[in-house]
Amino acid sequence: MSLTAPAATRIFECVSAARSDVGRIRRENEDACLERPEIGVWAVADGMGGHAAGAHASRTIVEHLALVPLQPTLSALVEAVEAALVNANEALIEFGMLERQTVGSTVVALALHGDHAVMMWAGDSRIYRLRGGLLQQLTTDHSEVERYVQLGLITREEAHAHPASHMLTRAVGIDVPLFLDMDIQQLAPGDRFLLCSDGLERHVTPEQVRNMLLDSTPGDAADAMIQATLAGGASDNVTVVVVDVHELDGGDAPREVRA
Repeated sequence: MSLTAPAATRIFECVSAARSDVGRIRRENEDACLERPEIGVWAVADGMGGHAAGAHASRTIVEHLALVPLQPTLSALVEAVEAALVNANEALIEFGMLERQTVGSTVVALALHGDHAVMMWAGDSRIYRLRGGLLQQLTTDHSEVERYVQLGLITREEAHAHPASHMLTRAVGIDVPLFLDMDIQQLAPGDRFLLCSDGLERHVTPEQVRNMLLDSTPGDAADAMIQATLAGGASDNVTVVVVDVHELDGGDAPREVRA
């Protein structure tokens, strides 16, 4: 995908934190996450296919994204991330054929360059943004229940408890070619992004998430969300990545750190 954004007029730094937990029920953590503030890429993957296969799927995605080099432009970064996910998709399909089973994973990736953010995703892992105290979901789930909601067949409230609530309509490792959804947003000082697997929303409400993201460091917010999920029963693995965006003064050199 070719993506063009206006030339950056502001310089930002990013501070991030990632946490993942197997939860109370599962024997193995099939989630995986990536923090690469040095190139401006973060991701969460939630594997499926049963224990070892699911863990292999999410890990394969993260391993491919870990190979993406630093890029000079937003468009080049997006193309490199997309290429890594396409390669991961092909590797998982080949692995699934050898294992004679479906080996797939959701993925949600955040790419920051200059003063823009690009979201890429397949499946029901999500990206939220907290801006000015307002929490907004920036991704749309690729799931059967989301399709039912969009068609007006069920309400958003009914979707949460629907029997098909976790039946995916898109994922990495299922089909060739891989179809990713993408969106671009301009950054604003103070933006805070949350990437998460669906293990979070099973036990923590959006209002609770908003409260945890307010007035805390990325590490404290991530810890709070994991603890709240565990307190709620943690029926699935749970992974969260919190990314803060701060504007630098014109004379400061850009830097990227994590907490």
